[in-house]
Amino acid sequence: MLLYQMYDFQRAMLKPLNLIADAYRTLVNHPFLPTSYTGLGRAVAAGAEMLERATRQFGKPEFDLAETRVEGQPVPVVERVVAQTPFCRLVRFERPADGQYDPKVLLIAPLSGHHATLLRGTVEALLPAHDVHITDWTDARLVPVARGSFTLDDYIDTLMRFMRLLGPDVHVVAVCQPSVPTLAAVSLLAAADDPAQPLSLTLMGGPIDVDAAPTVATRLARLHSRAWFERTVISCVPVYYPGAFRAVFPGFIQLSGFMSLNLDRHIASHVAFFNHLVEGDGDSAEAHRRFYDEYLSVMDLPAEYYLDTVQTVFQRNALRRGTMVWRGQPVEPGAIHRTALLTVEGERDDISPPGQTRAAQALCRGLPAHRRDHHLQPHVGHFGLFNGRRWREQVMPVLAGFIRCHDPNLGLLETVS
Repeated sequence: MLLYQMYDFQRAMLKPLNLIADAYRTLVNHPFLPTSYTGLGRAVAAGAEMLERATRQFGKPEFDLAETRVEGQPVPVVERVVAQTPFCRLVRFERPADGQYDPKVLLIAPLSGHHATLLRGTVEALLPAHDVHITDWTDARLVPVARGSFTLDDYIDTLMRFMRLLGPDVHVVAVCQPSVPTLAAVSLLAAADDPAQPLSLTLMGGPIDVDAAPTVATRLARLHSRAWFERTVISCVPVYYPGAFRAVFPGFIQLSGFMSLNLDRHIASHVAFFNHLVEGDGDSAEAHRRFYDEYLSVMDLPAEYYLDTVQTVFQRNALRRGTMVWRGQPVEPGAIHRTALLTVEGERDDISPPGQTRAAQALCRGLPAHRRDHHLQPHVGHFGLFNGRRWREQVMPVLAGFIRCHDPNLGLLETVS
């Protein structure tokens, strides 16, 4: 398919327009220009900024978490890569512990189009009282073909490798898409009685049972075969990228899908952004920039992984129906007996609606009632589960409390003290 090449050609054609729009925005906003203080001047500058952003290609953002606050005091934070595969880096946010024990958290970021930095707010809220690690997935167009393919089985392999590396005192938190492979990885560790079984597993807004609350994505997946998706949305990386000739599900196709799901909301947001610029509401305008700088930054997915996910999760609903396998071995969540389970859903989630994630509770039938819990967050959509004020003030305390309740190291420390 030449779709990728055509998209890049269009972007190259728009680059001069982007540079002109940026230069014009800078000019009409110059404080020495009297018209920059008028309503008309601000409207022209706002239009130029919107044109510049519409023609910009957004790169991967940074976590930019150089500091956190512990008991009101600033504490430096350093990102360190503790393990790496061709398709993923395991990043730790290191900070001085001063002899204090903090629960170790492995945050599984989605490999579904956006970069791991989408969970910046999640990491930021956890940092003061947790030793946070995150899966930082690599854009598939940057991985040379010689490094091999990446399937859903490989994804599960990666998660089990990181859990074994971090040890049995880790708490795993999976946000959205990785809920299925993460539950599968923990199930396989439990079935093997592997000592690396985590202390707790939290699944947030994930498609454990897509039949519990069908969505547009579910219906689309079942309207077409795997071969149709392969013909329609899979493309080859152009020769000028490190991953030349790799088959991928391109980020720009994913982004168009994300935008179309809530097009009216995105249009309203951009209209409001224009008005904020004209009115001089800098704080609201900057909040819009921060959100869309992240939202519009997307990555390519390995074709094998994407097609496996469509088939296993959305078409076959294999985990819920008990037919999911990993390298020929059945995946049985009922084997989990030691890892405590928390499921979290948002009342207004239109990506993984209520019921989809809670289904994990029934699948993990080997867990006693005191080792499981469910939280339904009122008035919250998908992104509000792990970002924003309600995440910080209402969801995160539930998650942190569950982690601390199921960490025997904390219990030992409290007994000693």
